Amino acid sequence: MPPQRRSKPRSPEHAALGEAIRRLRLEAGLSQEQLAERVGTDLTQVGGIERGVRNPSYTTLLRLAIALETTVGDLTGFADELRDG
Repeated sequence: MPPQRRSKPRSPEHAALGEAIRRLRLEAGLSQEQLAERVGTDLTQVGGIERGVRNPSYTTLLRLAIALETTVGDLTGFADELRDG
């Protein structure tokens, strides 16, 4: 039996980070598959991060930021803005 897919974000912080990545990806005109390719990871990893159900490592965050032409600081700052409303 396959593992159950997690549907709820791990935390509000994970949800906000995922939303920030999703918005930047869409702004860059990239699909999840294209972003995953640029990052060197799997499509399911990107989808899980965007849904807030996966906890990305610092290395993955750094690769995401580079692929989205931003910095980890700006990425997490954007996530904080989204979380705080």
